[in-house]
Amino acid sequence: MDKEAFFHKLVTFTTAVHEVTFDLTKDVRPEGITPVQYSILEYIAVSQPVTLSQISDCKNISMPNTSRELKKLTEKNLCEKLDVAEDRRKQMIRLSDAGQAMMNKAFEQIGERFLERIKDSSTEELEEISRALDVLHSKVFNSGE
Repeated sequence: MDKEAFFHKLVTFTTAVHEVTFDLTKDVRPEGITPVQYSILEYIAVSQPVTLSQISDCKNISMPNTSRELKKLTEKNLCEKLDVAEDRRKQMIRLSDAGQAMMNKAFEQIGERFLERIKDSSTEELEEISRALDVLHSKVFNSGE
């Protein structure tokens, strides 16, 4: 297998994923929430509870900026910090009930757009897509988990 061509295929695929993600999430972000804040909320929603450093690493935001954005989200009652009993210096972050409700609404809109996008796919094609997603998740997009 030509590894350079294989890598180019991956780059093309990830670019397409970003384009589709943009299309699916366009105009989903609630008013008063910045794109960076929405990105953080989305990450927390699918990975909670998380640490400040996990958010910083995943979103490629400096620790001070991540902390500042989380403070704003906490003030908006969209997320909350929990102390870890085993290590009182460590805090876990999760969505508040209001934050979870907001993200559920956003994911509902995204889900509707996704279903519209694949509406003409046959059952066999949907099963093939599902298997492909499973393989990509386990072989390419896992982070050593």
